[in-house]
Amino acid sequence: MHAADEPSFQTTLTVRDTCLCLHAQRAARALARRFDIALKPAGISSGQFSLLMSLNRPEPPTLGSVAALLAMDRTTLTANLKPLERRGLVETAPDPADRRARRLRLTPAGRAVLRGAVPIWRHLHAEIETALSDPDQLRAELTRLSEPGPRGSPTG
Repeated sequence: MHAADEPSFQTTLTVRDTCLCLHAQRAARALARRFDIALKPAGISSGQFSLLMSLNRPEPPTLGSVAALLAMDRTTLTANLKPLERRGLVETAPDPADRRARRLRLTPAGRAVLRGAVPIWRHLHAEIETALSDPDQLRAELTRLSEPGPRGSPTG
């Protein structure tokens, strides 16, 4: 790379100050840290809370549907499930209708962990929403960005 091809320091400052991806990543990490700290007494992280909550359905969801909901690839989801399975919070079983698919189920221990975690989540979530000028607008914009297609996906 020639010196003329190097991005200038001004470009670095512009990215620091304007890059939506950088700002979203920083905010996501800061929020996750706050929830991780708050959920520690429940024995789970913020990511584990989201994963367990995604399984809290009338019927056990498929691995693929949970991966889609959490915007994770299946390999990452499987890796995140392993510690929860070892702790007896989640069970994985073949789908009776399609033996190639796997269904995920909260165990009674998993439901008990969620019972303890939900009041913690509610309290911190309300505190954070109160600090935002328009949480509904933020949620709507983030949802729009996470949807596949021209606005939310580089492939769209």
